[in-house]
Amino acid sequence: MTSLIFSAVTPIFLIIAAGFAVRRIGWLDEEADRSLMRVVVNLLYPCLIFSFILGNEALRQPGNVVLPPLIGLLTVVGGFGAAMLVARKLSVGDARECRTFAFTSGIYNYGYLPIPIVAVLFDRETAGVLLVHNLGVEIAMWSLGVGFILSANDPKPVWQRVFSAPVIAILLATTVNLLRWDHHVPVFAFKTIEMLGACAIPIGILLTGATFADLAPGVRLGERLKIPLVGCLLRIGIFPACFLFLAWLFPLSDELKAVVCVQAAMPCGLFPIVLARHFDGSPEIAFRLVLSTTVLSFLTIPLWIAFGMRVLGLP
Repeated sequence: MTSLIFSAVTPIFLIIAAGFAVRRIGWLDEEADRSLMRVVVNLLYPCLIFSFILGNEALRQPGNVVLPPLIGLLTVVGGFGAAMLVARKLSVGDARECRTFAFTSGIYNYGYLPIPIVAVLFDRETAGVLLVHNLGVEIAMWSLGVGFILSANDPKPVWQRVFSAPVIAILLATTVNLLRWDHHVPVFAFKTIEMLGACAIPIGILLTGATFADLAPGVRLGERLKIPLVGCLLRIGIFPACFLFLAWLFPLSDELKAVVCVQAAMPCGLFPIVLARHFDGSPEIAFRLVLSTTVLSFLTIPLWIAFGMRVLGLP
């Protein structure tokens, strides 16, 4: 099982490395990033959501519609609180850096890494439950995370930030699936959606590597080691154990247990770097946390997932 998990994880990190390389040799510039990211967020990722949710029998069970976003919301909010407490107790920096530490450590990678892993290890139904789970993560990130922890300087109200194209796609696709209107979608339309959705993850991961290439030269990784060390201990040490205990304690469906098992192993999400740049956070702190947890997670993801599958009795 561990070798299978490694085979699911390794291509993701190779694509990150490819993104790093194409940025360094000049094949992918920053201006292209902006256009590609808009296409990914507003077209490709919503298509991916529709392709996994439409016709998904697991998402016709009320428990798999209500509980996943609730767990996504609670795990991120709990992560924010625990990370803020640790940041202040250990004095990882000034107030701005502590807020960035809490925000970045509290948000796990809920898209580009777990989706392909779930698709390889489990099935289409579980991937659909993962995407519905991500609705709760989005709400927690934009409302509590950006609105209160990072002290947003964006004049947009919270609801405008929350209702992004992926969130609207999750709500719409889940409704269509529950009402079984997906039977009315023509085959050619569904094939088109599937083909577009299949592009979302590789392009998104490629852009992740390019972002690492942009930020790495400006950060002296050998300095302020307390930040990545504490961040790694929390994000890929303590938090995974808490996630798995939660999934073991409560009577969740097998699909939702699998989602929690995979999300437990995830490093910090990449998006906090972008948000720290745009709002009142510290991009340097966010980058240190994301890079350190992501690199180390290449080893820890297979171990945590294999352990979690045994503890939760997943096939």
